[in-house]
This record gives sequence, C-alpha cells and structure tokens, in this order.
Amino acid sequence: MNMTVPDGEAPRAGGPPPRASTVIRPYGDTTGDGRVQASFTLPVPFGSDTERARAEGAALQLAGAMGLDPAMVVHAKGIAPDFTFFIVYGRVSHLVDLSAVTVTEREFPLLSAQEVSLRIRSALGRKLVVVGACIGTDAHTVGIDAILNVKGHAGEKGLEYYREIRVVNMGAQVGVPDLVARARAERADAVLVSQVVTQRDAHLSNAREMSAAFRAAYPGAGRPTLVVGGPRFDPAARDELQVDAIFGRGTTPREVASYLASTLDPAAGPDPEAAGV
Repeated sequence: MNMTVPDGEAPRAGGPPPRASTVIRPYGDTTGDGRVQASFTLPVPFGSDTERARAEGAALQLAGAMGLDPAMVVHAKGIAPDFTFFIVYGRVSHLVDLSAVTVTEREFPLLSAQEVSLRIRSALGRKLVVVGACIGTDAHTVGIDAILNVKGHAGEKGLEYYREIRVVNMGAQVGVPDLVARARAERADAVLVSQVVTQRDAHLSNAREMSAAFRAAYPGAGRPTLVVGGPRFDPAARDELQVDAIFGRGTTPREVASYLASTLDPAAGPDPEAAGV
C-alpha cells in the first residue's frame, strides 16, 4: 500500500495510519512532477521565420518569468497580423498547501421543487415574483436563461417550472434604470442579474451600479433580494458589491430556488396585503 506522509515522518507499525500530507504538487506526466500547461496571447506577429522565432522566444521568456523551468512552446498560432496565441508546457517548483484553501460553504439547505413551493406558499400566500436580466452591454443570456427558463440546466428545470414562482425574464442589455422600474412595477421579491462579459471588470461595476440603484429606489423596507451570477464572480464578494447572494459557474436552478426559499420565513405566514386579503 502506498501512503503519503508528512515530510520527516515515517510510517508507524500498528495503530492508525499517519495523517496524509496537505502539501501537493501539480501533476503532468507522473505524480508530483510539477508539470503545468499555460496559454496566453502576445502582441507579436507570427509571419516570417524570423518573426516566428522571435515570437516563440518571447513566449519562453514569459514562461520563465512565470516560474516554468524548463519550459517549451507546444503550440503557437497567429490569430491576427500582430498577435500570436501560445500554449507552453513546463515544470514549476511551487507547492499547494490544501490546509490554506478556504471554501465558501452553502449556507442554506438544498430543497426539492415541492419543498420550495411549500415554503413560498406558507410564507407569502402567493407566488414569489422573480425578475431577471443581463444588464449593461452584456448580450449573453445563456446564464440567465439556464436559471429562469423551464428547460433549465444540468438536468434541472428552471424557475419557470416551480409552481409558486412567477418569472419575468427581461433578456439582454437591460439598463439598470429599466430593471429597477420593472422590478417595482412587478412588485418583485427577487432580482437575478447574470453577467458573462467581464472585460475591464464590467461585471463588478455593473453589479455595484445595480445595487446602488436599488438602495436608492427602496430607501426603507421592501427592497427585493438582489442576486448576481456569472463565471468570474467571487461568492465571497457579496458584502463588497452590496448584494444578497452571488452564484458562480456551475450553479443550478435548484440552488437558486432553494436560496430564494431560504430567505423567507414560513413561520411568519402570508402577508395579508401582498396576498390581497
């Protein structure tokens, strides 16, 4: 049997096996060989033989500065008159300490569709209203559609499938003032914003603009729950962005529905005004 043990600690005869080391190395061809692959683009031409040699030399120089030693260019391709895309492969001496890795744990239970509907019905006595959009110049609706549309994502139905959720999907390139106005008109309980375009940190500035606009529009109680999502968001940045929740890549509709249901208090019972009583 092969056991990994902390440096300087030998396997002990009898008793429990030694604690596995939390320090690991990258794996490429063989375990612990430190081999990694990186890709990047440099603003250099890849035309003549001289240009190609200079471009690959530039890529190797960058790879060396990144700590790859030895490094090799395994792929190079001109992608425009003055730009070249590279893939480099090499060995790094860096180690990873798993004990220093922090993970944001889910703070709510994962519920079934029936449990979500029951909690909404118990707490509100009406349907939960969700308004979703891609804001700013973002035209990528694949993320918001995966969460909202009934066809869903990863084998799960979207929020339109849930009996006690009413969905308003505003689509792409929605201005923040329009989003706020629609949320007020629909008396939204939650607003979901998806951001895929992240150049120049557009997702962060858009999220800040959105949260500020809702705080201004709802100076007292009654502000909708604000949720943002996208592949570049850090779930731990919700306080910085002043939103209620952040979902990253791989999020499923069930997770979002469970979160929205978790924000409700079933013990409070339906709001008579909201229920139309």
